[in-house]
Amino acid sequence: MCRHVAYTGPEEPLGELLVRPPHALYRQSWAPRRQRYGTVNADGFGVGWYAAGDPVPARYRRAGPVWADLSFADLARVVRTRALLAAVRDATLSGADAEAAAAPFAAGTWLFSHNGAVPGWPGSLAPLVATLSAEDVLSLEARNDSAFVWALVLARLRSGDDEGQALADTVAEVAEAAPGARLNLLLTNGDTVTATAWGDTLWYLARPGGGTVVASEPYDDDPHWSEVPDRTLLTASGTDVLLTPLKEPGAPLTPAGAPVPSREPRT
Repeated sequence: MCRHVAYTGPEEPLGELLVRPPHALYRQSWAPRRQRYGTVNADGFGVGWYAAGDPVPARYRRAGPVWADLSFADLARVVRTRALLAAVRDATLSGADAEAAAAPFAAGTWLFSHNGAVPGWPGSLAPLVATLSAEDVLSLEARNDSAFVWALVLARLRSGDDEGQALADTVAEVAEAAPGARLNLLLTNGDTVTATAWGDTLWYLARPGGGTVVASEPYDDDPHWSEVPDRTLLTASGTDVLLTPLKEPGAPLTPAGAPVPSREPRT
């Protein structure tokens, strides 16, 4: 349903991550190589990034395809950042809510994206509306499943959950309410990147020179890209990547207790 990418590490121009690589997100908008659902991501795009000395990210979003935006490549060439999150969108309902429906969604220091779909939306998640405050529901940025999933994640973050717990619990809750949901979630606070692989592709690259990229698919053929197993939570900084298995809704814990995370070595 979309492609997305996040980065944290040494400062880079946006274009070095989003435009210049041979299979960058820019090209994935019309020619993704590993997209399982849909073929063209032309229903909007967005990028959020962090400027030096400012913890609150800026966003640039549009309702149309990224290749039709005559300003984006030039903007990406000169704007530099230590962290970003960007997405190109293949919408279930094309045109709904215009650029407000394009990721990244934002609140405070966080940026968020959802790659996937929730079957039966909105009815399948109607029982979860009661878990949100009236203010949370009324302030939804768009009327799509991704915006609602973001509201669930954000409520947990604001209640004090860390990023990994907020994503893991939201995935479990939504997957139980809507079996078959695809919930590849991507979240950054400017210092770390947290993501789930749940029903679609997810990869990461620990760059030898420093910095970590997490993406729906590799943006080049560098052999250091690693695929994240399905049903996995990823937590990454600019120097470290941690993978933790996610529990299926209703499944018991293993006899030893909770799933054991694995710390991936940087090569």
